[in-house]
Amino acid sequence: MIEHFRRAPSPYAGFGVELYGGAVGRVGAEETAFPHRGYPFNILIFTAWDDPAEDAANMGWGRELWAALQPFAADGVYVNYLGDAVAEGSDRVRAAYGPATYDRLATLKRSYDPTNLFCMNQNIAPAPV
Repeated sequence: MIEHFRRAPSPYAGFGVELYGGAVGRVGAEETAFPHRGYPFNILIFTAWDDPAEDAANMGWGRELWAALQPFAADGVYVNYLGDAVAEGSDRVRAAYGPATYDRLATLKRSYDPTNLFCMNQNIAPAPV
């Protein structure tokens, strides 16, 4: 991560390392919509730049860092860090909640929003009847 940071093409680039554990780790995975409580860290990669001519360099930097971290990454993702739902895809949304929690939330969605009115996010579609 440090080597990638040294090569960041923008002064607005970086990453955050969020420490889990403590109170976060004491909550059961099934007790909230966020199930990934057994991992010690969460990584957030971010970048911004002013000149559109630097798009490729900055997006490439973020993607290279993401790829370099994959051997160390869990299958989960924090839902608030997902991008556009269409671009991310339904598999990433499911990964954000984990299979059991996703299914539980889809069942709740069927009860409270069966027409999927609230769908302008990383959507959980109502479970089929």
